[in-house]
Amino acid sequence: MTKRIAAFGEVMMRLQVPGYELLSQASTLNYSFSGTGVNVTSALARFGHKGLLVSTLPANAVGDAAVSYLQKLGITKSFINRDGKYIGMYFLENGFGARSSRVTYSNRLESSFNSAPEGSYDFQDIAPKIDVVHFCGITLAMNDSVRAQMKAFAKAVKGNGGTVVFDCNYRPSLWGEDGYKAAKPHYEEMLGLADIVMMNEKDAMYVLGMKTGKEKRHEQLIELIPAVAKKYSISVIAGTHRSINSDNTHSLRGFIYKNQEFTFSKLLSFSVYDRIGAGDAYTSGIIHSEMKGFTPAKAVGFAAAAGMLAHTIVGDTPMSSESEILRAMTELVGDVER
Repeated sequence: MTKRIAAFGEVMMRLQVPGYELLSQASTLNYSFSGTGVNVTSALARFGHKGLLVSTLPANAVGDAAVSYLQKLGITKSFINRDGKYIGMYFLENGFGARSSRVTYSNRLESSFNSAPEGSYDFQDIAPKIDVVHFCGITLAMNDSVRAQMKAFAKAVKGNGGTVVFDCNYRPSLWGEDGYKAAKPHYEEMLGLADIVMMNEKDAMYVLGMKTGKEKRHEQLIELIPAVAKKYSISVIAGTHRSINSDNTHSLRGFIYKNQEFTFSKLLSFSVYDRIGAGDAYTSGIIHSEMKGFTPAKAVGFAAAAGMLAHTIVGDTPMSSESEILRAMTELVGDVER
């Protein structure tokens, strides 16, 4: 069944160094537009839902370019405001071998989205027009005004019987000194409003301050996630465990905790072309699965395959269709399709 799925978040300009050069070496940059909300809603639009973005873009040519790009991705612009002068940017240097990829943020706090005053959005009007809303911990980290807007939006959707999705996505660099302490009360409030949560045991341990005597990640996960679900009355918690192998391939296993039971995907191993946005692909897979009523086994398998395929596509935004993901769940992909 088609759903109206919105995300609240910043649209960012991605400025990528060609090939594997450093910023200090390169003389050109390729630009596109992204952001967690962009990635999730565009992926869900590709799955057949109506993807909407609640955001603010600058009222200038850069904002025009961003709107045009979002429309190409299938995102509906109904709830996008135009105000201010700036867009958040990040510079991406591709890693190679022992050198990791590097992201450098610029202009975040001055962006049109992050500087939009409270009252910029009529959440009481928007909430009845959507079925699901997605929020991200990256947005929660920005400033008090954005946090207040996020919470007001979540409460409005909840009050209208909609589904609230919260991706913890804690980034230490965004919260600053004593970040876990600063973030905890805001995370707890969002978890109390959420129906579907993306997190793993590290979020429970470091952001929420939960204790465990277990040492292995899998055992920590099994102990802590049910406790989080019970404490905050969360229906579904999902996430991934990732490892990087000696040959620079990655391995990924997804999990979903639903109806007081864990279900795990197969362990998927693959080469990586572009890692950024793969977590958003996994999230969109979980949301789509929940909206379609997939079994937990199919849901976690679908989301893990979506995440795997996202690693093979340049850019932040997931581009795989539902049929391509379903095929990747059951077939070995690699030969030429004719």
